[in-house]
Formats: sequence, C-alpha cells, structure tokens
Amino acid sequence: MSLAGRLEDLAISDIFQILSVGRKTGTFIVNGSKGTAIIVFKNGMVVRAETDDLEGTLGTNLMEAGLVKDTMLNMAVEVKKKLPSKSVAEILFDFGAVSAEVLDKAAKKRIERVIYRLLMWEDGDFQFELDDLDLEGKTGMEDLGWELSRGLSPEYLLMEGARVQDESTQASFISTEELSSEETEEGGGGWDDDWETPAVERKDISALKALTQELRFPNSASEITLLILRFASDIFHRGVLFMVGKTEVVGLGQFGLEIERADEKVRETVLDMEQSPFLKRVVGEQRPYKGLLEKDETTRRLMDELGGVWPTEVTIFPIVAEGRVVAFLYCDNFSTGEAIPETEGLEIFISHAGLALEKSLLQRRIQEMETKKDGGEGG
Repeated sequence: MSLAGRLEDLAISDIFQILSVGRKTGTFIVNGSKGTAIIVFKNGMVVRAETDDLEGTLGTNLMEAGLVKDTMLNMAVEVKKKLPSKSVAEILFDFGAVSAEVLDKAAKKRIERVIYRLLMWEDGDFQFELDDLDLEGKTGMEDLGWELSRGLSPEYLLMEGARVQDESTQASFISTEELSSEETEEGGGGWDDDWETPAVERKDISALKALTQELRFPNSASEITLLILRFASDIFHRGVLFMVGKTEVVGLGQFGLEIERADEKVRETVLDMEQSPFLKRVVGEQRPYKGLLEKDETTRRLMDELGGVWPTEVTIFPIVAEGRVVAFLYCDNFSTGEAIPETEGLEIFISHAGLALEKSLLQRRIQEMETKKDGGEGG
C-alpha cells in the first residue's frame, strides 16, 4: 500500500489512524513549507521520528541533558561523516557512550516533540511507502535519531501532542488574576492578606474550555473520538471508548491501560450486549452512569480484557447521535482508588461530540450520494 496526498486534504490524525489500525510497516515522509519530517512505523507503532523543524538532533539533546560528553558527541559526528548511513545516536551506542535504555527514553521524548511540531503544520505533501524502511538519502536531514526497541502508539502520540498544544495555548494568555497581580505590584501595593485566594478551576471545566473550540470544526469522526479520549484522560486514570452496534460493542481506543499491546487489544475486543442486562440498561437510558459495575458475563469479560482488576466505582458515558447511542466511554480510577470526580464538563463535551458526530455522518452521506450521482451521470 502506497499512500500519498496533501495535509490540506487528509489530517495527520486520520493518516495515523489508518496506519495504526492496519498495523502497517513502512516510512511516512512529509515535505512542507516548515521543513521535512519522517516517521517510521512497525506493525502500526511509531519507532522513529525526526524533523528539521526542530533545532539540534537527538545527539545534542543527549549532550544538553548531560548524558554524553561534548568530546564524545563531536567524535561521533566525525565518524558519521565516514558512515553516513548510521545516525549519531547509533554511533554513540557502538562507542559504549550511552546505553540502549537511555537512548530509548531520549528518543521517546524526541518523537513526542516531532509529532507535536507536525500537528502544527498547515501544509505539506506526504507519502507512505509500505514495508520500505531504507532511510538513507530519502530526506536530506542531518540525522535520523534512534529506533525504539518498542514502538509508541500513534493514538498516544496524537493525544500528547495535542495536549502540549493546549497547554502552550493556555500559557500564552495572561489570566485575570495574573494581570491584577502585576497591576498592584506596579502601583506599589500587592495582594491584601485579607483577600481570598482565587479558587482553583476544576479539571473538567478547564478541559471543556480548551477543547470545545476544536470540536466545532473537526476534520473527521476519528478526530472526534480522539478529542473525547484526550478530555477524559485529564480526569480519569484509564478509559476505553467502545462503538455500539445492534448486539455487540467493539473497542475503538483507550488511555491509561497498563497491559501489553493495549491499543491492539482494545480494537480486538468485541463484547456481547445481549448477555449484559447492565450495559443494555445504561445504553437504553442514554444517560451517564456512575457507581458500581454490575457483574454479568459481559462485564466480567471486559474486566479480564482490562487486566483482571475489578474497580470499586466506574463511570459510563453514552454518546448519542441521531437519537441512538453510537458509542460509550468507560472510565475508572482503579489504580489510585480515588473517588470519581465531578464530570459535568465532560458530560457537556460528550453531548457536543454526539452532535459533531451527527454532522460528520451527515456529511459522509451527502458525499456518498454525490459520488453515486456523478457515477450515474457518467454512466
């Protein structure tokens, strides 16, 4: 499979979903006005990523963190001139200057930064070459970093990249409290000791403000599901999003699961609704549920898939589109034992997400109708 196009026509989130769900192996290269980026996938997981839109290289990151000495880095750079197919990180490893474990940790951070940069690109031509992992001479970039021994989930990278973007956007604004503080300091005063400290805003309300704008103009249904998972991950320890069919529910995505192959395992999970009076009732009522997870054959299987630990309290948020539940979000705080927090913000967001899904489904039907119409006229 060779995939090619423009970022203006197909969003990064959609491309990553295609490659992740299809468990594809190959190289993904983007050339845009901001530079070049290359991402290597193995079985749908990201094992390497670099871009010349970032200053420095993985080697300089290691030196700045004090993990390798500048003399050793300079030596590796000189060796690379004679061995251009090797990255500086690989040469440092061959020298014994740094361990594979340290390189994996540093490369993970580097990959997250690359994806964050790529999410801000507004234009670019991309191409994915299936089963082609030969990187030499493809990009013209200074260095191609280090390949992870265990890949990163594309869904995780998209959520982390978008989270960093949200945090940097919020940090770029001066809050009312900060402005008031600056004004009183300039006037020679300060906060009066008798004044109350401004209340800390709840996580779900902060997240609602940050993500609602993105939900207004989603590029696809997959982007809507990612936004839901991002929002919930700020509030809960773990969660799973399921698509609801007539008699079955199928896993779509997750966050916080501490199990092997979490994303793949979730997408392979199919649960029988007919054998769960509890889930049928929650879906039928179309309202958020908070409380004990009732035990039946289906919920027991669900807990087995999530690691075998039965939580004391759970939440389930049905997602309604076109008058029926098309998906639901399961969340808990099983590892910390924390009580379920206030979730009005998440509930409002999920309600808006249902409307956005309706719009997305409607647009898809219109496109299909237009395609059939054009095909009929052409015939």
